[in-house]
Amino acid sequence: MNKAFVKESDADDEDDIGRLPPIPPGAKNYITPQGYQRIRQELLQLIDVERPEVVRVVHWAASNGDRSENGDYIYGKRRLREIDRRIRFLTKRLDLAEVVDPSVHHGSDQVFFGATVTYVNVAGDEQTISIVGIDELDPLNGKISWVSPVARALTKAREGDVITLRTPAGDDELEIVRVEYPLPG
Repeated sequence: MNKAFVKESDADDEDDIGRLPPIPPGAKNYITPQGYQRIRQELLQLIDVERPEVVRVVHWAASNGDRSENGDYIYGKRRLREIDRRIRFLTKRLDLAEVVDPSVHHGSDQVFFGATVTYVNVAGDEQTISIVGIDELDPLNGKISWVSPVARALTKAREGDVITLRTPAGDDELEIVRVEYPLPG
């Protein structure tokens, strides 16, 4: 069957969503203002720059005649589908997002969404993490999702508190050394 008559399913969007931790039932998709801005910038870049450029290339390639062996046309159509899928995904994520400004907690020693927390485990290893939204997740740079076990264990604790983190390897005691929030404004 000709691909022109095959409807693409929205299941393609699930490919992007499947890589993210699920939002707990009844919870919102919290995100920091910086994370929201980053996703919005990516969406605008796709809509205003990348998609028009690919459409231009596909249009040019289609005008060259036989499309069945035209690499520019075939690749361009594939890339256009990828861009459209990403645009749909980002639009859905922005629609679901609830922006939470962590700077309202500036000066607080209690852990909430958006906090940067430094803690020490029993072995004396110090770690600093920032609790961010699911769409901002970057564990290699210390940004963990607010739905992660570590973030859930730390939430509402205060500087100096020792909390228990339950892991598959057993319980781990974490002492909160420092809690920081960005400056307001």
